[in-house]
Amino acid sequence: MTCGASGLTIAPMSLRVTLVTAARSSSLLAERFDDDRPLDEAGWYDVQLAAPALIPLGAAELRYCSPTPRCRATGTALGYAPLAQPALRDCDMGRWRGLTLAEVAALEPAAVDAWLTDARTAPHGGEPLLAFITRIGNWLDTRPAEDVAIVAVAEPSVVRAALVYALKAPPATYWNVDVRPLSTVTLTGRPGLWHLQLAAAPH
Repeated sequence: MTCGASGLTIAPMSLRVTLVTAARSSSLLAERFDDDRPLDEAGWYDVQLAAPALIPLGAAELRYCSPTPRCRATGTALGYAPLAQPALRDCDMGRWRGLTLAEVAALEPAAVDAWLTDARTAPHGGEPLLAFITRIGNWLDTRPAEDVAIVAVAEPSVVRAALVYALKAPPATYWNVDVRPLSTVTLTGRPGLWHLQLAAAPH
């Protein structure tokens, strides 16, 4: 709380950002780096099942999505009419784009080890993990500085990066965060000071 010139107590501005993970475009084992495939049949079915719980989030004043086909489709199916945000794009995986982790590990095992252990390296020639986390954090910190609700449909990697940034966790924490399709995470606060808000248990 702060005190204004008139002596009145003024509450600090607070944002509410709910991140909705996109529905799947493949099975977990078939997931590819920087995947740009549309939703598969199972993904569309999952959206229909989750819709009753997720559609109300569309009441947010601002609605965004990562620019991938599955994020756009998930947001549209939920009635969000989201605005694609280039800053919410997936991590640039360079020459690994379109490959699975198993395929890359078979081709470049030493490079994969380096990528998993040093957030500042980019053996694939794309974007280092630390730079990716910072980019997503910068997006969070440049949202409108006023009391507003935001919903954004994003890639699992984007949600993981946002959590690591918001909690000021070490970059290696990224590998310990499990984000499932159509799960939600809510961050509240203001630029530079974010809190993880867990959903209340149903009564």
